[in-house]
Amino acid sequence: MDGFHTGILLGVLVLLVFASGFFSASETSMMAINRYRLRHLAAKKHKAAKRVSDLLERPDRLIGVILLGNNFVNILASSIATVIAIDLMGEAGVPVAAALLTVIILIFSEVTPKTIAATNPERVAFPASLLIKPLLQLFYPLVWLLNIAGNGLLKLIGISQNNDDSHRLSSDELRTVVHEAEGIIPKRHQQMLLSILDLEKVTVDDIMIPRHEIIGIDLNSPLDTIREQLATAQHTRLPLYRENIDNVIGIMHLRKTVRLFEHEMLNKDDLEKIARDLYFVPEGTPLNTQLLNFQRHKRRIGLVVNEYGDIQGLVTLEDILEEIVGDFTTNPADVLTPDFHPLDDGSYLVDGSITVRELNRAMKWHLPTEGPKTLNGLILEYLEAIPESGISLRLEGYPIEIMQSGDRVVKTVRIYPNRWQPAKKITEN
Repeated sequence: MDGFHTGILLGVLVLLVFASGFFSASETSMMAINRYRLRHLAAKKHKAAKRVSDLLERPDRLIGVILLGNNFVNILASSIATVIAIDLMGEAGVPVAAALLTVIILIFSEVTPKTIAATNPERVAFPASLLIKPLLQLFYPLVWLLNIAGNGLLKLIGISQNNDDSHRLSSDELRTVVHEAEGIIPKRHQQMLLSILDLEKVTVDDIMIPRHEIIGIDLNSPLDTIREQLATAQHTRLPLYRENIDNVIGIMHLRKTVRLFEHEMLNKDDLEKIARDLYFVPEGTPLNTQLLNFQRHKRRIGLVVNEYGDIQGLVTLEDILEEIVGDFTTNPADVLTPDFHPLDDGSYLVDGSITVRELNRAMKWHLPTEGPKTLNGLILEYLEAIPESGISLRLEGYPIEIMQSGDRVVKTVRIYPNRWQPAKKITEN
């Protein structure tokens, strides 16, 4: 073979090497492209994104046409390289050509183009789709036959090629995405999104006001006492009951009592008439479900009951919203008063009935919330006994001193928020 023909074959060989690199880069970029960004761009009528999205709807066909083209050019390149080697070196040139071509294809047709495609998938996939799509249409019959054979083999080994959930994010995966969006999403909004994702893991039991702390109006009290309670109430909605919360009658909105005060018509019968019927919430209800229930039933407050119908506590819409947006004040003493009292040395006196979630939120602590719901319950579980005043311990590494206990509960503790250490065993003063 003369030098002219050898030169032509060398030129064709170079083109085939670059064609192989194109197919390799196309495959990597199509598989590495961000599917969510792609859908976003396609929804905004981005032509290239729509084209790539159409190709990815059937990845078996996309891979089929890419591999068909890649294998064809690689085999053709190998054949031409063999012809050139024989022409220049005789039969001894065949292994030399195979070795050189392997190195060239690895560098120029595999490693380099795939690395570029993996780091810049959109910049490669969008223009590549201009050629891949017509190639798929042109060779569709052959690609169809290849897919039939490949899919049949997958079925034989028990693998389904149709997995619609493969690109859907679980809650934990979505939480990771939000974490990684730092710098793109403001930190405050980022925390709100994470809180929304956590709603399904938190129940009304975790945020409810315990039954012994429910503030309401006892209709068995003297009318003057009731008037004073209404005039000084810090809540807009109050339960009405007789003697105790188990005999609750309804929920009363203070706004409706204004008219009664103005006309000096306030009496117990009128209070019963303006009270709204009760709304009950089963204990253990996840917060995301209860939020929707409040919206569906047009309610803002509900009484949490157990399986026997006994009232366990009270939950409000505001309590759930605070789980998402945080407390509406930033000072722990303001958030938790009267359960939380700052001292001059930086420590705090805390009521033992405070919930673990409230304490964690105010102090930025990480006490466990899976077990007992209150600080008192957490301490009793840790000590496995009712402690006396003066006992000190490290609860999950946080120093706590028992200030007052009695009636089988821890009433008041002193916490030191800036003295965290790895958890140690209990020590006595």
